[in-house]
Amino acid sequence: MYRIRLHGRGGQGIKTSSRILGTAFFGEGFEVQDAPVYGAERRGAPMFAYVRAARGPIQERGLITHPDLVIVADESLVPVAAANVLLGVTPHTVLLINSPVPAEEWRQRLKLAGPIMTLPVATEVSGRAELPLVGAMCAGAAARLIGVIRRETLSEAIRDELGSLGEAIVTRNLEHALAAYDAAASQAGMVREGDVIGARDYARPEWIDVPFEMARITAPDIHAPATSVLTKTGAWRTTRPVIDYERCHHCTWVCSTLCPDSAISVDAAGAPVIDYDHCKGCLVCVAVCPPHAIRAVPEQQFQQQPTEAATP
Repeated sequence: MYRIRLHGRGGQGIKTSSRILGTAFFGEGFEVQDAPVYGAERRGAPMFAYVRAARGPIQERGLITHPDLVIVADESLVPVAAANVLLGVTPHTVLLINSPVPAEEWRQRLKLAGPIMTLPVATEVSGRAELPLVGAMCAGAAARLIGVIRRETLSEAIRDELGSLGEAIVTRNLEHALAAYDAAASQAGMVREGDVIGARDYARPEWIDVPFEMARITAPDIHAPATSVLTKTGAWRTTRPVIDYERCHHCTWVCSTLCPDSAISVDAAGAPVIDYDHCKGCLVCVAVCPPHAIRAVPEQQFQQQPTEAATP
């Protein structure tokens, strides 16, 4: 069975990329599962999708913890612990990263024994509307690395999945996906099918216990306009960004502008301040902070050591 996990940010076409791969596998006669997994559902938030493909019935369900191929559409996710990009990666796993950084440098950074590749085509985009093309390129390169998906089958899958969006969008995605497919020709078939995973090897995840609350407390009805600020969406967070003000350069136009929820404001002294009532923990600020003054702290750990939070 092939087990493939795709990581990216909302708006980069990762869900579509998994559907293209799934449809292409199906076109080659495979049984297929493909599904996206979201945290906070908005542009810029970390998310991932997975694809399973086998010649026979697929009995596995749930997340892929033993991937044969991991695709990273956004290199800024690699150091983000909450993104779990390297979960279950072994020497058998092929890692494909969309990055201008050479594969050998990634190998030195990550200290991984398995194959590492970078997306073999230029991926610069001129605007936010171009981001979904990254997903198409990842699907194209992955299809060639797997080695069992023909070029024409990939093209047909892209037309099936994107046909409703119009011929212009289909043509542009085909161009980028097929360019990636052709560029990866020398590594065709690098990804190998993983072994059967027995139920005896199952390890229970580390669940976080959430206290039960009555619906009248946790699900209030708000009918008046302009009341979204009353909904404290920070409760969705599992990891929080914490600012180290000794390292902060007050370049607040970066973190405050790129925060998808406008949860970072600027105080009178020009320092960034995080509104934890509405920060959902997407950790975009951690990835984009130039002096690396913002770190990610698991919410459970922070609650156990609340005095670690810095103040400006």
